[in-house]
Amino acid sequence: MPRLVKVTKDNVEAACRVSVRPDQEKFSSPVAWSLAEAYAQPEIAWPRLIVEDDEIVGFLMGFFDIVWDPAQPADLRSGLWRLNIAAEHQGRGYGRFAVRAVRDEARRRGHDRVYTTWEPGPDGPEQFYLKLGFQLTGETSEDEVVGVHSAH
Repeated sequence: MPRLVKVTKDNVEAACRVSVRPDQEKFSSPVAWSLAEAYAQPEIAWPRLIVEDDEIVGFLMGFFDIVWDPAQPADLRSGLWRLNIAAEHQGRGYGRFAVRAVRDEARRRGHDRVYTTWEPGPDGPEQFYLKLGFQLTGETSEDEVVGVHSAH
């Protein structure tokens, strides 16, 4: 059964070695980049390793309570910021586990929806997110589409 583990000084190097398939690299930032963003924005970032037995199989980073639209400061959103499943561990349900983990944490924090963004296109992760229940909002964020999923 997979579990989430905090990134620590003892596992950060192994975390940075998590890499997706080469054809997916254009859709996902490296773990080291995500950890730098988490360090710079600790008030919203929630980085976690996905571990099966004692092996790191992936990385996720949630975001919590960000102001999505400065014109609507009460519109606080939470969701999945990054997802990197190691190439050799894909297709085993770890991505689904990651989305569920972020959804559960959002619910624990009082949110009824989770958001994520992805680059549209035939080779991108859109079908993965749609199969998990995300629905397009019609919004975009930097060249990516926005999806929303109920946290319940």
